[in-house]
Amino acid sequence: MQRSATDYIALLFKGIAMGAADVVPGVSGGTIAFISGIYEELLHSIKSVNIYNIKTLLKGDLASFWSAINGWFLLVLFIGIGISVVSLAKVITGLLDSHPQLVWGFFFGLIIASILFIGKSIKKFNVQNIVSLIIGAGVAYWITILEPTQLDTPLWFVFIAGAIAICAMILPGISGSFILLLMGMYSYVLNSIKDLNVLILGVFAAGCVTGLLGFSRVLSWLLVKYNDIALAVLTGFMVGSLNKVWPWKITTKYRTNSHGEEVPFLQENISPINYEGDSQLIMVIGLSIVGFLVIFIMEKFAQNNGVN
Repeated sequence: MQRSATDYIALLFKGIAMGAADVVPGVSGGTIAFISGIYEELLHSIKSVNIYNIKTLLKGDLASFWSAINGWFLLVLFIGIGISVVSLAKVITGLLDSHPQLVWGFFFGLIIASILFIGKSIKKFNVQNIVSLIIGAGVAYWITILEPTQLDTPLWFVFIAGAIAICAMILPGISGSFILLLMGMYSYVLNSIKDLNVLILGVFAAGCVTGLLGFSRVLSWLLVKYNDIALAVLTGFMVGSLNKVWPWKITTKYRTNSHGEEVPFLQENISPINYEGDSQLIMVIGLSIVGFLVIFIMEKFAQNNGVN
């Protein structure tokens, strides 16, 4: 596909929008790709990075490889995504430090809306799908209450987190940052981006590449072959994850991070009524509504543009 300089600038901004979506739990970069009309091209380009085309590259035919995988499209798009992720990581980590309740309130609204919109895609609420939803919710909730067994996150887990989270890139409705949040890796990855931790980011990127080229194909197959069950489990995951994004928490245990600072290690949800500090109840509720409306408006926009 031939593109002009203007087309590539527009593509860059689409990548920036996808990156912004993937940094925020509850919003999917894949949904942005759908809305902006590049989903099919993105999916085809990713699948073109296969053994046959890699063999072409190894033979030294870079031009043929680049053309086969739609290289300029992928490069410009991922540059946009990278710009957005790096810039927003600093903003969100700062907000999580200074106004955690407001940030979690916004995320809470995003995920509530995502639950409704993903859930309505389930064609039948039969016993099989209801059980799948309950299992998904139970597993997600169990993950959110697990007590960390060590202070340092092992590199293999960073790799796995990247492999799973990147699947949001090609699966509309699944937010990569939501997956990281569910795995307890959201703040860890954002801080690694903010601090430019080359080792962590390198391992995470390796996981992303692996997931994008491999595991994402499996998930795509599941959504085609067992669509309702997969959507039911996904909806359950989101329901269970609400425990993780509840805005009002108290810290029951601290740990010392790599900078020698004490940071929360274990937290427990409480009622805003019992919160000792300023619960900011009205503002949290307001931002939850804003988060809900963000998803609602995106879905309406997608419907008006023929996106199902």
